[in-house]
Amino acid sequence: MRCNKALGLRSLPSQDWTVNRAWMLTCNLAADLDAWTRLLGLHDVPDLAAAEPETMRYRLYHLPAKMTRHARRRWLTLSRTWPWRDAFTTCWPRLGALPAPS
Repeated sequence: MRCNKALGLRSLPSQDWTVNRAWMLTCNLAADLDAWTRLLGLHDVPDLAAAEPETMRYRLYHLPAKMTRHARRRWLTLSRTWPWRDAFTTCWPRLGALPAPS
């Protein structure tokens, strides 16, 4: 529950139950994505395998990068001085290699 509150479930945005129900669904989806990212992509990174959402947000989700296009391809350029660059570059291919749900 603490992780769900950190991902937006702390305060409901509206007086309308329909809006709040959609907000709760979105917060729970964010918590699930955060948990599965840690479980499937960062299981061998000791600092991030059991990290709280605040830590994940600071270290991994707000990455210093630049998206560029060249020759009809997109390139993600990461900062060389970013301390969690290796964690991101191991997590991204792992998550991309997962099979599509059937």
